[in-house]
Amino acid sequence: MNNLPRNGAFLALLLFTLTGPSPVWSQGMKMPAEGMKPMGGMMAADAPTVPAVTGYSKGQEILFIHTETSDPKIAKILTDMMGGSPVLLVPSLAKAPKEMLAPVYVFTNGKTGDGPTGPLGGQADIFEHTPGDPGYSPLRAVTLVTWKEVKSARVLKSVPELRGAIDRGWVSIEKPGIVVNMPFLTWPGGKR
Repeated sequence: MNNLPRNGAFLALLLFTLTGPSPVWSQGMKMPAEGMKPMGGMMAADAPTVPAVTGYSKGQEILFIHTETSDPKIAKILTDMMGGSPVLLVPSLAKAPKEMLAPVYVFTNGKTGDGPTGPLGGQADIFEHTPGDPGYSPLRAVTLVTWKEVKSARVLKSVPELRGAIDRGWVSIEKPGIVVNMPFLTWPGGKR
């Protein structure tokens, strides 16, 4: 007892601990589906916004964002595409285990005028897995898709359509080892 503070601070702390409010983790917090209200007071009014990008998955338009990439050239291209909203360079993303990655198909040419444009001048990107799928991950291994005959290019909106184009020899693919963090905002049947 001789080592206790003599100014009463220890006693006040002990009383607060014993009689104060319960910690959040012990109050049985409810999940949003059970009626949890938005955390309006915790959201910053002046928080930066990240521009949404249009892509395709399962034949439908989706929205996603670019946040980081493993490649400096892609970081610059994506930052410029986003009107200056920075896409951060994180070289270590290229070392992520393959189990953590999902594919994204990025077109290097063949923009036909139909639909949104992708970052490398072709159509918008195609994603195979969406949230809820076993293979979904926001970390995407880039596969570059190039139309062999640009005049025969058309908009593809799903991985099965892309596989058909690959099987027919219309496009070639390349895996450059680039990883981009691309979390979804909307997808077929869901949104944040």
